[in-house]
Amino acid sequence: MADHRHKRDANARRTPRAVVVAGPLAFLATASVVTLGVMTGDPASSTEKPTAAPTSVATSAAAAAGKRSESVSRSGSRGELASLLSKSEMMMSSESTRQAIKNAKTRLWTATTLNLWAEPGKKARQVGEVETGEKVLVTGRSLYGREEIVLDGKSRWVTAGYLSAEKPEEGPTLGGACTNGSSVASGVSPNIVAVHQAVCANFPEITVYGTFRSDGEHSQGIAVDIMVSGDRGWEVAEFVRANYAALGVSYLIYSQNIWSVERSGEGWRPMSDRGSTTANHYDHVHVTTY
Repeated sequence: MADHRHKRDANARRTPRAVVVAGPLAFLATASVVTLGVMTGDPASSTEKPTAAPTSVATSAAAAAGKRSESVSRSGSRGELASLLSKSEMMMSSESTRQAIKNAKTRLWTATTLNLWAEPGKKARQVGEVETGEKVLVTGRSLYGREEIVLDGKSRWVTAGYLSAEKPEEGPTLGGACTNGSSVASGVSPNIVAVHQAVCANFPEITVYGTFRSDGEHSQGIAVDIMVSGDRGWEVAEFVRANYAALGVSYLIYSQNIWSVERSGEGWRPMSDRGSTTANHYDHVHVTTY
């Protein structure tokens, strides 16, 4: 409106009266033409124009419906996740755990030495271990790759897959004499002497043990290479691993796999290819001690 007045005031003295009169006449003429066009125009054309607003409303409604559908879908996903979480929370509640312990009747054998965890899950706290060949009470509950057992009336969790209905066969034990004439170099650590003694007594066919050499832990006298391959090599590796505490073992390498005390809960871990049979430890068990 301000712009219109400004133009009007600026041209007031210079605009002829004929022009001033022509304005209303032009408006009337234009109005007549528009009116006539509406009256004689195609009815179909006149009926299409009002549909513009309803079409926009329909589009908005469809969009809103889509958003509602998407919201419902996301809400459903969240609901399913919440349901799963609530089930695990219910399972781990104090009351559910008490009932599981109370109802536990079945006993199974441990097929290997197992770490004990206070609960399932990666962030669980390790609270000890149970030795190979122990018969333990199980609740039948499992979660996150672990199974629940009962020790001293308390809930404990172990890695799934290592409990058996049958007692494992008796394996080699510590003690016994080394009678094959093999030995390790003088000056190695007492733990290396203990490893040789135990392996020699239980696997008398193995006669070659590599200790000192110029590099790494071997030069310190805290490592030994037990020259053995194939399945027998795995028997030696598992024997040493099962007795790691008594023998003072830090870690083992065999057949391109490594086991360490520090990461014992992960079991044997694969190693990258180092190129040769010896470098990949296919022809010997490497033992590093403390």
